[in-house]
Amino acid sequence: MDQKTPIDEHQNAALEKLIEIVLTAGPVERLTDKYFTNTRMIVSANGDVEVTYAMFLRRRSIAALEPVTRLIVRLVPEAVIKRFYAEGEIVPSERTLMQVTGPMSKLSEVETLMLQKTGFPCVSANNAYEMCRAVPRAAFLDMHARHGSGAEMNILAAYGASVGSWAAKQKDPKIKGFVGSSQDITAPLYGAARGLGTMPHALIGYTDGDVLQATKLFAEMIPDARALIALVDYRGEEVSDALRCAHWFYEDAKLDEQGKTFGVRLDTHGARFAEGLDYDKSVETVGKWLDVEGEYNIVEKVIGQQVFQLDADNILIDRVRRILFGAGVSVAAIIHTRQALDEAGYRKTEIVASSGFGPQKCVITGAAKAPVNMIGTGSFLPATLTETYATADIITYDGVARVKTGREFLFE
Repeated sequence: MDQKTPIDEHQNAALEKLIEIVLTAGPVERLTDKYFTNTRMIVSANGDVEVTYAMFLRRRSIAALEPVTRLIVRLVPEAVIKRFYAEGEIVPSERTLMQVTGPMSKLSEVETLMLQKTGFPCVSANNAYEMCRAVPRAAFLDMHARHGSGAEMNILAAYGASVGSWAAKQKDPKIKGFVGSSQDITAPLYGAARGLGTMPHALIGYTDGDVLQATKLFAEMIPDARALIALVDYRGEEVSDALRCAHWFYEDAKLDEQGKTFGVRLDTHGARFAEGLDYDKSVETVGKWLDVEGEYNIVEKVIGQQVFQLDADNILIDRVRRILFGAGVSVAAIIHTRQALDEAGYRKTEIVASSGFGPQKCVITGAAKAPVNMIGTGSFLPATLTETYATADIITYDGVARVKTGREFLFE
């Protein structure tokens, strides 16, 4: 097996946990599609054959095949696995990811489980790769847990993101990439000992909407935390609360003298603008940042003249305008908060941005050189489930090439 990405003992344990979860769900015949069990019974009774499966995705992806490889090895130890792409390599659409050769009586019933563990991490890897390359100066925190269906999906998605991040850093060592996860169970996949995070909106609600009080409680109750991140959008006073919390951290508590770092997280709801901004003010803020006048001139600078001209129906342009100047955590909101902190003398305060930072938003954020230090996101998850549909076809039976019409490209 061609394996590029280094897997340490902690990452190995996380992957083994995935296999354990799969196997504890029940015997294979209870987990697979019934027609594969029927096939296994017929083949076993009428003469087994050696078959080779070819697996592929219909869209571009990045190889993140360690989960499916481990599952095959566990369920069919005698199977021979041939990989066509090493972990972390870009895989064009409809190219064979891997071939699996073994007895049809055993492999047929495993097909469903193989496909389940293939597409999701590969597409997650591709999305994470694009996001990391788009905003190289920002670290990323995996916050997808709440959008998943449980531990099995969490591990598959996080493994994919870790591979995509690793692949991006191989392209450019200056890329920070993913540095951790909000979950303990997936943190080892990013080289972290435990999950990261400070406070949700619920904790600020507990303190009557006072983020400063929540920050103080966090510092008191979790003294080992090296970073305090205040979530400043609860009352719709992002800048005011950021400055209040920064003043307490640096000037009252002086926690920076204890080696701790401080940051503010922007998670402004998409139905309103951050404090101090409206649409026109947002355009002005981004324009001054990029030294460009005019809303559409700014958009053109960010996405390029050719793309701008090709988007005759303004579909992409409108999306870019929302990301740059719209409500929620826009590029303007990030710049506005950074400038307010700098003007108050809190230049060391980091800005964490969250809320919808998928590949497209990251591309625009990076192209606008938004001053964001970390992005918390679960939006490397595939946008639609159909993106993740992997397919496997038998292409040889006892060495004889045979496949259904339309899949002859798998012989290549």
